[in-house]
Amino acid sequence: MFLILVINPGSTSTKVAVFRDKESVFTETLRHSTEELSKYKSIIDQFEFRTQAILNMLKEKGISLSEIDAIVGRGGLLKPIESGTYIVNEKMLEDLKKAERGEHASNLGGIIAYTLAKEHNIPAYIVDPVVVDELEDIARITGMPEIEKSSIFHALNQKAIARRLAADLNKKYEEVNLIIAHLGGGISIGAHKHGRVVDVNDALNGEGPFSPERAGGLPVLDLVKLCYSGKYTYQEMKKKLIGQGGIVAHLGTNDVREVYKKIEEGDKKAELVLEAMAYQTAKEIGAMAVVLKGHVDAVGITGGIAYNEDFVKRISERVKFIAPVYVYPGEDEMLALAQGAYRVLSGEEKAKMYS
Repeated sequence: MFLILVINPGSTSTKVAVFRDKESVFTETLRHSTEELSKYKSIIDQFEFRTQAILNMLKEKGISLSEIDAIVGRGGLLKPIESGTYIVNEKMLEDLKKAERGEHASNLGGIIAYTLAKEHNIPAYIVDPVVVDELEDIARITGMPEIEKSSIFHALNQKAIARRLAADLNKKYEEVNLIIAHLGGGISIGAHKHGRVVDVNDALNGEGPFSPERAGGLPVLDLVKLCYSGKYTYQEMKKKLIGQGGIVAHLGTNDVREVYKKIEEGDKKAELVLEAMAYQTAKEIGAMAVVLKGHVDAVGITGGIAYNEDFVKRISERVKFIAPVYVYPGEDEMLALAQGAYRVLSGEEKAKMYS
């Protein structure tokens, strides 16, 4: 039996959990105020503050690191890598600290895990960061040689749900073809072919359906004209695409529950925009069915918006002809991280090396 410490840093909080094998012992969310975080110039400067907060919480819970068999942290913005559980080594540590591919709180996950694990001579891991890249070469090609399609998506949850769905089909993940749609602040839809995500929309940088906070795919020339209109700076355009696009741009909220309230009050625009998001999501699922040449064992719908039965119905009634639709609401990142570490500790998988 293994005791696994899970660390998942977010922008204003750090989630910490302890699992006994794949069963949760407890999960705690440490909130960090704006005042506390404003003392630090960069995310990496928050390292000691967040680490001490974790240690204080563990002490209060009566958990000693000497009892822990492994520590797993949320993976950050590394170079593109295959899916899997990775040992946090010096090279990964260096890349996370440099943050050349972007600063994000998740970069601290591997750094904190490594530091605490090293003191107690136990392994530190990360699992399926957002930069997981298993695209087939054909999926990378665009109509401009200067631009190659990248793979940035909700890899941790997509992979965890794909494994769960395969198990529900009484098959191994490597034996099935699945389409997984993650519906959150961003929407990512992946074609899972025998254990690899061979195609997926770049959910961060402007591909696929629009979402509560992201603009998704747009008519390119119109976008270029807007960029050169003189009305917006680069940073302002970036915000219009990521963070202030999609539902929030149309309706002033990124909360789908608020959208449904508007619909109940007779707001026809809200109804049309919501239906358009479901329409575009279903269309992208259809595109991934083409990637898999129609050989699809199941479609999985997950993420926070999947709690809304009506929205799921709007999608499933358009795609159920492709394959049976399974719904797994939410995204249990802590469990997914623990499961990744457990698969290595139990010998089910071998840990991969980052280089």
